[in-house]
This record gives sequence, structure tokens and C-alpha cells, in this order.
Amino acid sequence: MEMSLESLSKEELIALVNKGKQSYSEVRIAELEDENAYLKSQLAMYKRMQFGQKRERFEGDPAQIALPFETPVDQIAAQEEILKEKISYVRSRPNHKGRAALPSHLPVEEIEIYPAGDLSAMVCIGKEVTEELDYEPARFLIKRYIRYKYAAKNGEGVKIGQLPERVIDKGIPSAGLLASILTDKYQDHLPLYRQKQRFAREDIQIASSTLEGWTKEALIKLEPLYEQLVFEIKTKGYLQVDESPIKVLESEKKGACHQGYYWVYHSPLDGVVLFDYQPTRGSAGAKTMLESFKGYLQTDGYAVYEKHGKRKDVTHLACWAHARREFERALDNDKTKAQKALSMIQQLYAVERKASQQMLDTDKIKELRLAESLPVLNELGKWIFEEIKSTLPKSQIGKAMQYSYNRWDALSAYLYDGNLLIDNNQIENSLRGLALGRKNYLFAGSHDAAQRAAMIYSFFAICKKHNVNPYNWLKNTLLNISTINHKNITDLYPQNFNKVQQLTNM
Repeated sequence: MEMSLESLSKEELIALVNKGKQSYSEVRIAELEDENAYLKSQLAMYKRMQFGQKRERFEGDPAQIALPFETPVDQIAAQEEILKEKISYVRSRPNHKGRAALPSHLPVEEIEIYPAGDLSAMVCIGKEVTEELDYEPARFLIKRYIRYKYAAKNGEGVKIGQLPERVIDKGIPSAGLLASILTDKYQDHLPLYRQKQRFAREDIQIASSTLEGWTKEALIKLEPLYEQLVFEIKTKGYLQVDESPIKVLESEKKGACHQGYYWVYHSPLDGVVLFDYQPTRGSAGAKTMLESFKGYLQTDGYAVYEKHGKRKDVTHLACWAHARREFERALDNDKTKAQKALSMIQQLYAVERKASQQMLDTDKIKELRLAESLPVLNELGKWIFEEIKSTLPKSQIGKAMQYSYNRWDALSAYLYDGNLLIDNNQIENSLRGLALGRKNYLFAGSHDAAQRAAMIYSFFAICKKHNVNPYNWLKNTLLNISTINHKNITDLYPQNFNKVQQLTNM
């Protein structure tokens, strides 16, 4: 029965107010306790990110316990005995079997050394061979083309020796020098100003603007090959996509760099990689490449990808490495639940290692996943569905569960086909070269320069996947790209380089 405030006495009104204050205080205290727990978990996570191990593989052991501060005497004695055995083994172990053989493809310079003194009264009974790996710094030289002219005796014309095709018309750098500059910059992450210093040590003075001009002209030569690669990547039926930032000096804001992005597309079935520079990370960044895409699209949880993944002709695949990463971050928040999730994810990866070790074909991989991975996925999904109901959404473990819960269909979609991968790690590996390069040259000079860099990053990433020497490939491509028939331009792809070279040498 409700009571009117007017009918209450002064003492009753004071008691009612105090009760309200107490209730509010209790609610506020509970809110502050939740916030404090969340902030503690965040702090622990950042500390572990800064000072802890960087490996993501979970190797938890439920039977493992924390080490005590004081070790019992009997354990110390046992440890000392084990240590004595190890020391004894190290002291008595046989000598090393020997060093690995030196590469057989390297040229050999033989230096014969005879004993000193008169050997006329002695007979050679054998020889000992000692090898060492030597190195000579890169050699600079001048190629001088001398073209002879001939005039017809009847005065009807003049002939002159044909000058070979040059990468830069009327320029002094050869294809070999340009290939070296680009490889050093984009493969070995040596900025142009450091290369200039190296040239200066050899008493070769080249202006910074000249090096930049050479780099630009050489990259422009690759544009037809890159455009063909863009056309073909759009037709792939299975793509992994990721993006990475790059600062660009060309900016609308005075005194600030523009934040551009490399959108990276990887075709796992044939090891093709494409870097595409876009000035934005928004939906427009991926539109050109993905607006007409049909097939399997594997990405992280970025909203732009999920929008493309919802299209009718696209099957969206999520990445278990990202899901695992979320639970790994939650170890400091709720160790028990995080370890349970990580243990089951570890079982999924164990199935993938088993398939790889047994070198199963795609049909067998699918069968293995349905037999061993599907039960684990069902168990993990049911567990997340039940636990998420009683887990604080803002906690790290709550965020980890929500990440997987929201993308469960996409996380399970790799079971559809044995060709599909469990995660996006291959494309992240392709981004490592870019990350190292950024630390050295810091930014691109313009949007056009960033796009030109995208071309060479694409081709060098393909070189790495197909075990192709990037310098050899680039030198050959620069020499031939201007004269090759457009119908045969794909012969210049890095993935075709070794095959074409073998056919040429036959």
C-alpha cells in the first residue's frame, strides 16, 4: 500500500531519504568495483603486451602449479643430482659431427699451398682440403657501348650497331643497378639516403634527387605488369584481405602527414599477393577490388570486410588467429575461462598440423576436419553460448567471447572446403616486409609514390612465396618488359620466373 509523503512524519521522511541514499551508494559501489576490475584487467593485459612473451601459441598445462618461494631440502638435493648428471654428460659427450657443407652453386677459387723448402727428394702422399666462405663487396663498373657506323659504298645509307633496350632512356643506370637499388630499398629496407652514403664510400657521387628519379622511373616500368596482376586478382575465388597504415607527406593538413593504407590481397591457392594503396581505411578503400568479387573472403573482424562478406555471392571466413588473440589477452582477466577456450582452439590447430604432416589432399583434409574439428567447434560454441550470459560484457573475457560469438558462422566456414585455411596468418606474414620498411623510411613522399611502392611490394612478396631471388627477377623484368609481347606479359610474373628461366636455358 502506497503512502502519501504528506502523511509521513519528519522522522519517517528522514529515514526514507537515508534509505534511498544507502541504496544509491550500494549501486554506485558495485559499479565502481566492476569498473576497477575492468581497469585492472586492462592494465595487466598492457603490461603483458609490453613485457611478456610475444608468442601467441597457447601451451597451458592444467596440472602446472606456481613455483613456491622456498624449495624443500629434498627437492634441492634431487635437483643437484640431476645437474651433476647433465654436467657429466656435457663434459663427456662426443665431438660435434662437423659443420654443414658449403653451398655447391658458389664459384670456387682454389689456392694450392706447398710445403716450404726443397721437395725434389719427397713424394706427395696426399692432400688436405680446408674451405672457408669468403665475400667481396659489390663491384661497380662502367658499361661502354661502342657502336660502329658503316656507310654503303654507293652512298645509299648508313648502318649503326643497335643499342640494347635501356630502362631509362638516355639515363646512366643499368637494369642491374636499378634492380639493386629497388631490392635494397624495398626488400632489405635500406633507405635511399643510406644507399647514397654507400655510393659515396666508393667515390661515386649521386644526388638524392637523382636516386629518387631513378627509383620512380624504374617503378613506372612495372605498371603494365602490375595492372595485369590487379585484373587477375579480382578473378580469384578465394582471397585473404588485410590492411596496414602508411604515412604520406602529401597532406591537406599543414604540418601533418596523411594516414594512408595498403590494402593487401592474397590468393592462398596460387601464392599471389597484391598491395593496393588507398588514401582511406573506409569502405571506399576496398570497393575497387571487392565490389565484384565472388567466392570465399577471409578477413579479420573489421566492419568493412563484414559488409562485403554479407553479399549474396560471397562466403565470409573469419580468422581463428584473431579469435585466439582475444582469449590470450583475457588470461589476466579470467584465467580459467581463457585457458579453457585456448585449449579447445589449440585442438583445432592440432588437426591442421596433422593434415599438414600427413600431406593430405583437399578431400581428405575436409574429412579430417569434419571428424575431429567439428566436435571441438560444437563444444566450444555451446560453452561460449552458455558462459556469455553470465560474463561482464566490458571485461576482456567478455569481449573475447563476444568476438567469437558474433562471428561464429564465419569462424566455422573453413570446414566447407579442404582448400580453405583456418586463419589469415599467411597474409600477415606478407605484411612483415612493409612493417620493417616503415621503420626505416618512415613515410612515402606522395600518394603516387605510395602506389608505386605498392607495386614492388606486391612482386617482392610473390618472390618470397615462390622462392625466387628478387634481384634476379627484377633485373630480368626491367630488361624485357618494354619489348615483350603483351600477350606474354604474364611470363614476367615472379611465380613464373624459375620455370621460364629453365625453359630458356634448355
